[in-house]
Amino acid sequence: MSMTRKIEIDGKEVPFRASAAVPRIYRIKFHRDIYKDLSALEKSIGKGDEENSNLDLFSLELFENIAFIMAKHADPSIPDTPEEWLDGFGTFSIYQVLPQLIELWGLNVKTDVEAKKNFAQLTAR
Repeated sequence: MSMTRKIEIDGKEVPFRASAAVPRIYRIKFHRDIYKDLSALEKSIGKGDEENSNLDLFSLELFENIAFIMAKHADPSIPDTPEEWLDGFGTFSIYQVLPQLIELWGLNVKTDVEAKKNFAQLTAR
């Protein structure tokens, strides 16, 4: 089961999709673990306060890669590289977008866990 949400970026409504396929797509494209990267980003951004965050250039790249994968998963017609995709925006604030992506990912994981739990209860009968 997947979850989709539109997030406004630079005045545009951009669809993002979270599903069980995202970690695999991210791993194949960037050779990294999305769970570890999202956790690190969540810690780095803190409460979303730009002045008190611990974001470095590597963290920004992680964020851009995660956002790209989730956007490409929602809309396969977007460009094939994060650079080309990001070039379509004038601004792209990690402080506005990342909390929404983390929330979307959390809703997807929660839905997936509940579905497995319900399936296990049905098969145990």
